[in-house]
Formats: sequence, C-alpha cells, structure tokens
Amino acid sequence: MSNVIICLFAANGFDRAAQGVSGAGQRLAADNGGRLHAVVIGAADDALQTALSPLAETITSLAFSEYQPEACLNTLTQVCRELAAHAVLFGNDTYSQELAPRLAYRLGGSAVADGIELLPHGDKLRVKRAVYGGKAVATIELQRAPAVVWLRARAFEPAEPREGVNAEIKHVMPEAVPATTRIIERKNEAAGEARLEDAAIIVSGGRGLGGPEPFEDLKALAAILNAQVAASRAACDSGWCPPTWQVGQTGKKVAPGLYLAVAISGASQHLAGISDAKNIAAINTDADAPIFKHCRFGIVEDYKKVIPLLKEKLAAAKS
Repeated sequence: MSNVIICLFAANGFDRAAQGVSGAGQRLAADNGGRLHAVVIGAADDALQTALSPLAETITSLAFSEYQPEACLNTLTQVCRELAAHAVLFGNDTYSQELAPRLAYRLGGSAVADGIELLPHGDKLRVKRAVYGGKAVATIELQRAPAVVWLRARAFEPAEPREGVNAEIKHVMPEAVPATTRIIERKNEAAGEARLEDAAIIVSGGRGLGGPEPFEDLKALAAILNAQVAASRAACDSGWCPPTWQVGQTGKKVAPGLYLAVAISGASQHLAGISDAKNIAAINTDADAPIFKHCRFGIVEDYKKVIPLLKEKLAAAKS
C-alpha cells in the first residue's frame, strides 16, 4: 500500500472529525511507506491550508462554487487516479457517506462505512466497525484497491504535524457536467450551535418526555452545563425537535465526555450512536429500560422531579 488520500469538506473546516481523518491517514501512510495527500472539496481557506500544510504532501483544493455530487465525483475520481491512491479516507458526514461508495465503484475499489480502526494487512486493508447496534465489532478485509473508507468521528487521534515541511498546494477547477440532481434549499443550524459530533457534553431526550415542551427544560439544563441538546429518533420523528438533533444508528454518532439520556429507553439503534461516549448517565422511570445496562450513572425516577433539582444544584455550584 502506498499513497493515502484524505477527503475533507471546506465548509467543515479542520474540525475534530477532520483532525481524526488526518491522523488516521497519516498513520496508515506511515505504516505502508506511502505519502499522505489531502483533497479539499470546496475552496480551502487560509486556516484550513495552514492546518493541513504540515501534515500532507499535497493539498488539492477543488474549487466548487456549489456542491454537486456528479461533478464532485468526476473530479475526485480523476484526482485519486493521478495520485495513485491505495486508500481514500472520508470523515463522518452526510456528503462523505454519499460520495464514498460511489467513488469506490468508479475506481474499481472496495468501500466500507463507519470504520473505527484501520489495520494494514499485506497489500490489503482491514477495517474494524461496530455491528449489531454496537454489541459486536466486525473486522472486514477490503479485497480490491483502493480501499475507500469513511471513518467514525472522534474514533482516531489527530495527526502529528511535521516540522519544517509544508504541503504543495494545487487548485483544480472542476469540469462542468450535466446535473441529475440539484439542491433546492439549504438550512443552516442556528448560529453558535456546536455540532453534536464535537460536543463534550450532550443532554438528550426521548419519547418518554411526551412532547416538545420538556425539551425547553433540557435546553435550560444544557445551558448550565455548556452542553448540546440531542434527541432519540422517536422524538425527532414525532416532530418534537429538528432531525439534526437525532442520535443513533440512522442519526449522528457522538462521542462526548458525558451523555445524559433523559426518558430514553435505550434501543439498540440509539445505543449504536452513543457507544463512543466516555460516560453515559440516564434518567428513566422504567427500571428495566435497556439504557441502565449501558450507563455509568442511572436514576430511576420521573425526569420532572430530577431535572429541576439538577438545574438548581448545578446553578448553585456555578455561582
């Protein structure tokens, strides 16, 4: 195995997920005597170039004015062939999940999703990923190169910068292609709201809250803790909170230092999204709820009694 390419999105900047992808790519390239190359989808600004420069041999900036998957795939395929990529790594975001398998097909390679560990094995790559809702870990060997993998956020340590070495920066103008899809509307998350994937503390609500109003209490508690608010799929599907808050197998996979699950039973699909949390705490009236088998701290009680007391004690402690 030789060259490793990391694909990052300019809009995300050098966030924690991008740092993890860079670290995974750097170590994989070193293990195989190859070189690390970065491809930035969208015009890379000065901050992103400065962050990547001591890490990669080259930075290729694909200056898209608007993300369009067909045009992006065409250009990305060409760049990967020119760099003779033996592995291509993506982060954990919607665009990466959309591009990774299609890129692997065009390159004649193999793809796997949600990697949590990369294991070089001869000229092949083995990837560990969680299965059965996080209850087991499978090791998958990719038979055809390049290996195209998107990685779970925060599963990998950041890269170590090289001293006195800077990347060569290239700018590529993507070719125009007939679009088969078009973006009708974009909705940005509220200004100042941190991404759940980067949150250190998350307060999350589930179906047991009974409606959207209790999420206001969770927001107040989260404000005291400097935390982000999240939700289970059931709460999001009920329209109590935005889909961007959804954590779980079909939502975001998070890795906070503390995940407080309020009125969440702990279905396997939800647990798959929080398996990397350092500490899980739970409040639920059902003593037999599955979440209690996975949490470090648990309170069997009505959240209506616990949340106000928590807010009072935490506010007093902060003052």
